[in-house]
Amino acid sequence: MDSKKEAADKLIGVLMRMGYPREFGILIAQELSGEKSMNRMTSYLLKAKPDRPEEIVDEMLAIKSDTERWIRKKKAEYTNRKINEYLNRPDD
Repeated sequence: MDSKKEAADKLIGVLMRMGYPREFGILIAQELSGEKSMNRMTSYLLKAKPDRPEEIVDEMLAIKSDTERWIRKKKAEYTNRKINEYLNRPDD
């Protein structure tokens, strides 16, 4: 079993133990999609023990936002590096 599947199964299991339907856990795991994001959500659930599903969804959205921001940052850094390489190339 791959680690992404394991992370999803663990997240779904934690949500089910909290009393939420399996389908809710599957949706949360699908939205997060990445192993690190799912592990972060699982840690949040175990530590914060949110009382309402709205709190869980809010945290899911915050995690997704952080992930998307990180991806944009890495893409910008890559693009900047390539532009600098081009601008600083030796004159022929």
